[in-house]
Amino acid sequence: MAEPSLAVRRKSRPVSTRKRGRAPVQPSAVCSPVGSNDSEEDMFGDPDSFYGNSSFLAQVNDIEQKYLQDKNADIKAAGEIVLGNLQSGIHQKKDNFSTSENMVVFKADKEEGFQMNENDPVDSNQELTVSILDDLPSSQLLYFEEVNELSSDSRLSSISEIRNKFVSSSSVKIRSPSSSCPDAEHGNRPTDFSSDSKCDLLKAESLKDHLKSAMTGNAKAQTLQVSKTKQLKEAVLSEEICVARKAIESSSADIGPFYGLPSKVKDLFRQFRGIETLYEWQHACLMLESLQQRKNLIYSLPTSGGKTLVAEIIILQELLCRQKDVLMILPYVAIVQEKIRGLSSFGVELDFLVEEYAGSKGRFPPLKRRKKKSLYIATIEKGHALVNSLIETERMDDLGLVVVDELHMLGEGSRGATLEITLAKILYTSKNTQIIGMSATLNNVGDLQKFLQAEYYTNNFRPVELKEYIKIRDTIYAVDSKTENGFTFSRLLNFKYSSNLEKADPDHIIALVTEVIPEYSCLIFCPTKKNSENVASMVCKYLKKLHREKEKQDLIQNLKNIGNGSICPVLKQTIPFGIAYHHSGLTNDERKSIEEAYSTGVLCLLACTATLAAGVNLPARRVILRAPYVANDFLKKSQYKQMIGRAGRAGIDSAGESILIVQEKDKHLVQDLVNSPLENCYSSLLVELTKGIQSLLLSLVGLKIAVTHEEMDSFMCSTLLGVQQQLLSNEKSLSEITKDGIENLIEKGLLKERTSAKDHDSKRTLTITLLGKATYKGAIDLAYCNLLYRELKKGLEGLVLESNLHLLYLATPYDMTFNCSPDWMVYLRQFNQLSAAEQKVVDIVGVPESFITKKASGQAIRKNVDSAVVNRLYLSFVLYALLRETNIWSVSEKFNMSRGYVQNLLNSAASFASCVLHFCEELEEFWVYKALLTELTKQLTYCVKTELIPLMEVAGVLEARAKQLYNAGYKTLAHLANANPETLVKTVEHLSRRQANQIVSSAKVTKALVGICDPSTDLY
Repeated sequence: MAEPSLAVRRKSRPVSTRKRGRAPVQPSAVCSPVGSNDSEEDMFGDPDSFYGNSSFLAQVNDIEQKYLQDKNADIKAAGEIVLGNLQSGIHQKKDNFSTSENMVVFKADKEEGFQMNENDPVDSNQELTVSILDDLPSSQLLYFEEVNELSSDSRLSSISEIRNKFVSSSSVKIRSPSSSCPDAEHGNRPTDFSSDSKCDLLKAESLKDHLKSAMTGNAKAQTLQVSKTKQLKEAVLSEEICVARKAIESSSADIGPFYGLPSKVKDLFRQFRGIETLYEWQHACLMLESLQQRKNLIYSLPTSGGKTLVAEIIILQELLCRQKDVLMILPYVAIVQEKIRGLSSFGVELDFLVEEYAGSKGRFPPLKRRKKKSLYIATIEKGHALVNSLIETERMDDLGLVVVDELHMLGEGSRGATLEITLAKILYTSKNTQIIGMSATLNNVGDLQKFLQAEYYTNNFRPVELKEYIKIRDTIYAVDSKTENGFTFSRLLNFKYSSNLEKADPDHIIALVTEVIPEYSCLIFCPTKKNSENVASMVCKYLKKLHREKEKQDLIQNLKNIGNGSICPVLKQTIPFGIAYHHSGLTNDERKSIEEAYSTGVLCLLACTATLAAGVNLPARRVILRAPYVANDFLKKSQYKQMIGRAGRAGIDSAGESILIVQEKDKHLVQDLVNSPLENCYSSLLVELTKGIQSLLLSLVGLKIAVTHEEMDSFMCSTLLGVQQQLLSNEKSLSEITKDGIENLIEKGLLKERTSAKDHDSKRTLTITLLGKATYKGAIDLAYCNLLYRELKKGLEGLVLESNLHLLYLATPYDMTFNCSPDWMVYLRQFNQLSAAEQKVVDIVGVPESFITKKASGQAIRKNVDSAVVNRLYLSFVLYALLRETNIWSVSEKFNMSRGYVQNLLNSAASFASCVLHFCEELEEFWVYKALLTELTKQLTYCVKTELIPLMEVAGVLEARAKQLYNAGYKTLAHLANANPETLVKTVEHLSRRQANQIVSSAKVTKALVGICDPSTDLY
């Protein structure tokens, strides 16, 4: 039964412009039998329903009666006959019948009136009636519009014919003891007034029941409630996208209002980024003929030159105009999350999805959607897994564009090998996927062009001039490549040092820093984490507390909240002076808080390590390099360029400065550094065997890209290694290297080779084993795949499920064990706190209690125990404590580890647990692990109380922010997606308007992704 609340009025607007979410009722339904609805609940007969006298239909009836009194005589007569019929025998249904029939007459006559004289003034009754009609719900309007369509092609004279048609149709099909009309079955028999009355009654019943039927059907259907303003905006945007798409597909020079994109995109860049116009080089790059022809492109500019904006415009062209999905590959998880936050607002406004593929996040294969396109933002490893899943499901054609930031990472170890494998597969399997690569530090571009079959664009543009200096003792030299030794004298430091200060600061860092802070910002790159903390502590001792003291105290309080009351003593000492350190020893929440404080000017100096140069964008007026070293390794030219590239903030500084502090012993090395070219980029496939060439060969067979030796050789020639084979491999040919790799995979039981004889020619074909398929699908390092299989198999014999300790051991990353040095007293203490069942786990994995006891007491060990297993179990204890306490600070203190190391362990374990899950999904014997690992992966990913997990799914919302939002009343993803950013700013401490907008936009995108449970839906 319908509730009164269902009869909701709409905002009045012209009926002709109203849009609906479903098709109108078919005319044939008008004559449907009454009996067809016997099984339906009577939604309209109850006194409380909107079918009563107080309903919209009753209001329409009242207006109609007034209208009929002022109309021509024919219409009045018709009305009088109808009323007479009603008075003769129908009392209970009087209002219902009048409403139904007279509305037909009214609608038809209204149109007739307009046809007769369009210049006549609109009658006030007509205006009022239209207003009432406009207030009707969709279910009633659909019916009246249908009747209107029936009458629109006829004059007033045809009204009676339509009416008779309804009467005759109804009189045949309706049989009721109280309202039967036996004469109606004989069309040639004359009928008297009483029979007319009965037939009118039948007609009324038919129309009423048809109206009820139509209303019932429409009430059950969901009607999209969209405002007219939003509809108009969407229509304009859709039209602009359509025009832009046609323009891009054509060869015309006119490519649309904003590089082939709707003008709204330009407005969004202005609104979200403050970008009014593009730099000349950006315009020139976007207008390149190679881009218009969708050729692959590599472009290189100095750091802070604006490379990313060009990539984002190309991405939007692909999503909106060509209607293809896009993959953007970034080097680090933090940068992926930053980009997710930055582009989610565009996704909400331009109707595409932004999906995160980093750490343990990402769906393989991604959902295939009919309407909305997706921008996948991924780390190198997750990007590779995503491409594999698209190739396997034959969906590579859905991927129109791949954008790679920091392309020079092709030459950096195992991650470079993975990136090379990903790009090689894309090039080999899809001729329609465009590749765009960008970097600030490229040298041997020719090799990369040949590998990617790409055009090349470069420019030396920087929005802010960069002045490079080096400092030796108290003298500063300008870097000048035109001079013989590369340096020219610039100035002497004029800062007066006391003897004590000279001893504390022999490199004159305080003098260099105080020249710019607190008015401007400054970064000091240090060789080690410990050195960055020492520099921050030393500098703050000689400064005064000058500005924004309340905001600094708020920052300290925020860091205390993150640590559940604990804060690093160094940060507590330095932050009041506007100084902090920044390195991998910070937790994610701490690092994010410090970065935000620096970006807003609360902090003016960061002492940091080289990781900041390759991470999020934190520019400064002056960049100081504490020494030309990263740890114990001398600085590379690419690292130097990345660090000094942070100097100079576009739109804020007129110039940027970099100062490299040099000791006399390193002077000649530094001369070579500043004057030498960038390092070449070489393939890492041979350097990283298990993560490089062997991993590539295994996946080629698994994906059926290459299954014979000849096909393998053909593919390998298309890699960067194939381009550089003469440089990298003098001893063996590429074919021999490939053959050795295949034989190694066969020995490990990952591949099988079989020979088939056809036409007297024997042909050897490679097939992948179940273990091999599980290994490449789980992205497991080939060095550990057999060990992982054995441990999982052993776990089936006696998996201890009293707690998740046993599962945690299986999900602890192998590569973290090498840098682990257990504290044996802590090890023993943690072991003694385990239950009997948990201690059984220790014995199952192969670490005897006696071994731990003897190690803790310093006794000699006779029995050999695998150190990798011992270390892995120790790390499992750390993870176990984390999941119980969900506090990195307390766990790091308990195990005497840096909180940054504990944070990194947690992130790595979440990612590896996801890999083990995919590994188990391919092996039926491990079915028991699937549900267990799914839940464990989620726990490791967030490591917070259960109620905070929905909020943590939003990009950029970490634990501290999730707690704030939850306490402010935003307890679900829907709450956050529907939040008003202005209200968020007022209710959540230390939240800027920009951050609030990003959080709400990210929540909307995440809600859309989470809400898509049924791939068959046509909404996305």
